[in-house]
Amino acid sequence: MTDLLKAVVLGLIQGFTEFLPISSSAHLRFFPELFGWGDPGAAFTAVIQIGTELAVLIYFRHDIWRIGKAWLLSLFKPEWRGHFDARMGWFIIIGSLPIVILGVLLKDVIERDFRNLWIIVTTLIVMGIALGIADRFSSDDKRLKDIGMREAILMGLAQALALVPGVSRSGATISMGRALGFEREAATRYAFLLAIPAVIGAGLYELKEVPGGDNAYGWGPTLVATIVSFLVGYAAIAWLLRYVSTNSYAPFVIYRVLLGVTMLILLGMGVVVA
Repeated sequence: MTDLLKAVVLGLIQGFTEFLPISSSAHLRFFPELFGWGDPGAAFTAVIQIGTELAVLIYFRHDIWRIGKAWLLSLFKPEWRGHFDARMGWFIIIGSLPIVILGVLLKDVIERDFRNLWIIVTTLIVMGIALGIADRFSSDDKRLKDIGMREAILMGLAQALALVPGVSRSGATISMGRALGFEREAATRYAFLLAIPAVIGAGLYELKEVPGGDNAYGWGPTLVATIVSFLVGYAAIAWLLRYVSTNSYAPFVIYRVLLGVTMLILLGMGVVVA
């Protein structure tokens, strides 16, 4: 299979899995190994995630504009500083700091040691169970307007766990949100907004690695995968927000555990090499 066709498949995988709490990075690490393509590299993964985050920017464009406008006004006009959207701007900035700081400090470890499939399998299963517990026992009585600095910091710390492939950025943030009592739609929506600075920043930071470096593909396939992930990701956002308004995360928990167990078996049999 040519690199362009591989890129299309990987873009589809990224688009489908980025916003679902099942870890896109785990899928992008595991399935290429299963297909015999090898690890596409941390840089490839980070760059094509820009495609799915562009989908977030477009889907939530009205929210982002409103929040950004209120935040900027609050810097110069005191009467805006108590506005919810202005505070939301600060929550997203402060909540993004843990993953940005740790991402820079642990860059080499993330790209080398954390991509081991045994680690990915473990986090896939453990964090899946954590999501199931948080979702099952959540008080479910908080909405997005109820978020405060404490919640923003805790969900930011949870998002930082996603530096380990298999955790799932949205899954970790949603799990913390549910543990704090936020309803599913609110936790999911905030997880999407919180991911914007970190994912776009990481993707831009890794652009220099595309022509070589930690990327198994060149500019052409990487661009194709990014476009595909954008198109599929946009549809995935719309579907997930509708789904969680009336359903639990149980199917995603079951899927994570089953995929993790399958990966364990294949690793143990030597079908896939870590």
